[in-house]
Amino acid sequence: MKTIDELVQDGVEGKRIFVRADLNVPLDGTTITDDGRIRAVAPTIAKLAAAGAKVIVASHLGRPKGAPDPQFSLAPAAVRLGEILGKKVSFATDTVGDSAKATVAALANGEVTLLENLRFNAGETSKDDAERGAFADALAALADLYVGDGFGAVHRKHASVFDLPARLPHAAGDLIATEVGVLKKLTEDVARPYVVVLGGAKVSDKLGVIDNLLKKADRILIGGGMSYTFLAAKGHEVGISLLQEDQKGKCLEYLAEAEKRGVEFVLPVDVLVSADFPDLKTKAPANPETVSSDAIPADKEGLDIGPKTRELYAAKLADAGTVFWNGPMGVFEHPDYANGTKAVAQALLDSPGFTVVGGGDSAAAVRTLGFDENAFGHISTGGGASLEYLEGKTLPGLAALED
Repeated sequence: MKTIDELVQDGVEGKRIFVRADLNVPLDGTTITDDGRIRAVAPTIAKLAAAGAKVIVASHLGRPKGAPDPQFSLAPAAVRLGEILGKKVSFATDTVGDSAKATVAALANGEVTLLENLRFNAGETSKDDAERGAFADALAALADLYVGDGFGAVHRKHASVFDLPARLPHAAGDLIATEVGVLKKLTEDVARPYVVVLGGAKVSDKLGVIDNLLKKADRILIGGGMSYTFLAAKGHEVGISLLQEDQKGKCLEYLAEAEKRGVEFVLPVDVLVSADFPDLKTKAPANPETVSSDAIPADKEGLDIGPKTRELYAAKLADAGTVFWNGPMGVFEHPDYANGTKAVAQALLDSPGFTVVGGGDSAAAVRTLGFDENAFGHISTGGGASLEYLEGKTLPGLAALED
């Protein structure tokens, strides 16, 4: 992959550079509640602007259905990006229409603009090559060069991620270069013990990564909603906890494969349960009860790992040479069910090894719970992309940059 340092060395002054970023930030109305992804790509944008480029930033946000939808507008991201860069970022109210053309045409050297949500155009996510290609052609007409730096989207075969780089000279941004370097540390010449912590709601979301990591990891620790399917597979009552009945057989296969390979596969030994899901808006006290993981009452739901499990997982992480963590241990958005996720985050900080927080809800939890982001080895901006890379899949957005 060509880097942006090579691009800058070749000279970018006066060139229109299309930067595919990932500004898919959580919003409460028009308020950004976590600006981590904006801060992550800002150095690439700043570097190009400082070199005199005319920088055109583009991203998706949420899942609009191929047409403009005000609740998914990137306008708040333009304001926040400008604050981080310390300079005004103009905003085009469409993607390839009159506003985009006029806004790009008005850029002076070193200035930055942000286009409206790419997914407001059906061509961005179309499965039809011709429709996607037509949108990529329209985007290409706005720019002279392409920089891919939206790591959170590189596993998508979308117009701005996959088709556009084929139409313009291209390079990888600093964020993508960093992310790929980190993922190589998790797949090539790994420092051991290699401990993987997986949480989140569904086993089905992690099938591929468990398959692949069973061949590479020394220990796999399971938490979150997905743990209850494993517990049910072992014959335990899980009450009204999250359960994927159709995945129980697969869970048993994983447990057997782990034993065969000598991989420690660790499940919760106790959990916090309640008959009522907590109110995440008011965060009213939820009064959870701690029970053994093999004795969950039939009318209650598991919502976090318990204190014994927190201690167990901290001990399993204490000597790790490498840690990859993806997925919270419970409903961390509520203080009564955040302690499991807090304990894992703290155990990563206490670990002597190289620690990677694999994007998505895990990255959000680290920030929400007040941890110092810089204390971790790396916090990824792409949960899904990280998982697919660790599954051994070819990621379209990375493949498009490799030539």
